[in-house]
Amino acid sequence: MTEKFLQTIVKRRSIYELSNHLPIEEKVLIRLLEEGLKHAPSSFNAQSTRLVILLKDAHHKLWELTKAELQKIVPPAKFKPTAQKLAAFSRAYGTILYFEDMEVVRGLQKDFPLYKDNFPLWSEQGNAMVQYLIWCLLADYNIGANLQHYNPLIDNAVKMQWNLPADWLLIAQMPFGSIQAPAEEKPFLPLKDRIKVFS
Repeated sequence: MTEKFLQTIVKRRSIYELSNHLPIEEKVLIRLLEEGLKHAPSSFNAQSTRLVILLKDAHHKLWELTKAELQKIVPPAKFKPTAQKLAAFSRAYGTILYFEDMEVVRGLQKDFPLYKDNFPLWSEQGNAMVQYLIWCLLADYNIGANLQHYNPLIDNAVKMQWNLPADWLLIAQMPFGSIQAPAEEKPFLPLKDRIKVFS
């Protein structure tokens, strides 16, 4: 492991104070996301993860529809903190939506029935690796990001808004943009309680 790679891993944090600017050109951003998706590992090389990249008006629309869905279930008297959090996400440059194509997962379950029960789990693990890889790529270019999970509350609204396939299962949402404030200090549990080495 090179020092630079290790520094990138350490640099990746949940950044919540984001702006609608990028330190790189948008076409470079898209190439990073494409390469991250392409080269992340997946069980049986399933490549079942799908990305939807929302920029400009589409990005703001996502957080508007998220707000509308949350207003249906959060009491008005308690909605202010939620609205502030959503407004912070909306101030970012864009949002990456992470999906799993469940048609691919079902195909693997059919082709490899011995592992049928494992494929949904392996699918989510593969999606998580894409998320982490892209998060590290963004951090390496000084782009902040955080990970949100308003699914399944917003699933139907998102699919209708962007006419997405019914078999795509929304897993996570990642707002990203220029870093306006660093992440808070992160506590770590003692590694001696987390790692066991045998030889």
